[in-house]
Amino acid sequence: MAYKVLARKYRSWTFDELVGQEAVATTLKNAIQTQRLHHGYLFCGTRGVGKTSAARILARSLNCLSFDQPTVEPCRTCESCVAIAEGQDVDVIEIDAASNTGVDNIRELRSNTLYRPARARFKIYIIDEVHMLSTGAFNALLKTLEEPPGHVKFIMATTEAKKVPATIQSRCLRFDFRSIPAEKIAAHFEHILQQEQIEVDPQVIRRVARLANGSMRDGLSLLDQLLSLGADKLTMDMLDDVLPVSYDATLTQLVEQLAEHDAGGALVTLDACLASGYSLERFAEALAEQVRTLMLLNVCGPTTNLVELPPAVAERMIELSKRFDQEAYVFMISVLEELRRNIRFSALGRALTEAALVRLASGTSYRSVQSLLAQLESGGTVGVAAPAGQAASGPRPMASAAPAAAPVAPVAPPAPAVPRPTPAPPATPRSPAPPVARPEPAPSRPAKPPASSGKQALPGKPATPARSVPKPPTPEDLRAATSEPLVREAMDLFQATLVNVERQEQPKQKE
Repeated sequence: MAYKVLARKYRSWTFDELVGQEAVATTLKNAIQTQRLHHGYLFCGTRGVGKTSAARILARSLNCLSFDQPTVEPCRTCESCVAIAEGQDVDVIEIDAASNTGVDNIRELRSNTLYRPARARFKIYIIDEVHMLSTGAFNALLKTLEEPPGHVKFIMATTEAKKVPATIQSRCLRFDFRSIPAEKIAAHFEHILQQEQIEVDPQVIRRVARLANGSMRDGLSLLDQLLSLGADKLTMDMLDDVLPVSYDATLTQLVEQLAEHDAGGALVTLDACLASGYSLERFAEALAEQVRTLMLLNVCGPTTNLVELPPAVAERMIELSKRFDQEAYVFMISVLEELRRNIRFSALGRALTEAALVRLASGTSYRSVQSLLAQLESGGTVGVAAPAGQAASGPRPMASAAPAAAPVAPVAPPAPAVPRPTPAPPATPRSPAPPVARPEPAPSRPAKPPASSGKQALPGKPATPARSVPKPPTPEDLRAATSEPLVREAMDLFQATLVNVERQEQPKQKE
């Protein structure tokens, strides 16, 4: 007898056996029990989550010959149930839309819907990957899908619901299949291994369930690969030999090196990962996933159920997650995602990867611009961590006190206001002062810059001190300004260039 893979041997037969799709199963069971059967169903979801299995269960429930009406518990033994399970029933037609995309295929389907089923209650069409149909085929299916004969049911499945026209979706009942949690996949694996009478370490089951990424079929394929070793007990050593290595400790060490600004160590760790068989794209994905795990630990806490920590490096990852803030994690993930897209179409993939690691490790700070500006406005100092190998020089301060000899300010403050004296009431009335005539400048000679502000002082009112015209900065002034830590850090932060320097004059104190 030919060997049957685990994904087919342990395929769900009833709605109660659907793993991770309890809401869909309950809705379909209630529809069958209340006889509220729709003529069209659309199952959406990623691969390996039970769409085709649910379609076959629904077909068996509608056409089981052991009952006089549709049932939620098909018998599994009648001719219709057995033939539907094998995909060979004459009244349940499974169509691969990827191979039958044209209008002629849909016309043939429409002509066949006129004939009643041969032995069952309904003629059921299961159209897999329905989003692969052409636009003309969708248009040809619209009328039949809207008003089919009473003995015809349509069950369509797709992994890309956005490609299915809205006119098709509006004529069906849509069910969204979610990714299966790793805990439920692991529990299903334990049941299968008990049936197969094979011993296994609990860590192996959790590891395979995590590698399945929410797809039961992918997980069963990995488990089938392990069982092909022919051993009586599955161990972690066998798992490392057959399945891709997770590199949990290696990736954790790499992130630690990034936190310590050790660019050289990060490049050595990258070389070790590539030498062990990792591709560049897979490395970028794994490192981004590792950073995501640390971000969830930082945001949600170490007790969150959103991540599953490897036991060997759980404590290290919890402590490592506290070394970055939330803005740093967002920045790192965006850099790694950009790297993953770029290396796919580049001939210099390794150079791009190494440059990204140097960029992450050599950054002076992962803090956001908003937090730096807020701290500068509050008068605080911002320390910048030095790269590895420069610890002796100490961190470079963001702001420090300016020297007393030559204080430098980007913009001079306005001159202090001179109090206006209150004139004493005059003893005798005075005649108004004659207006002062302003001489017109000669057109042939350029006017000299005025020594005052240009306004004529009124009698009895002190004149406002004039503001001097700033002189162009000398090279000595530019060098002195750029040597200031605050000015240098501001130029680095905003990628700016120093253009002008104005020295603030100390106001004279009154004796």
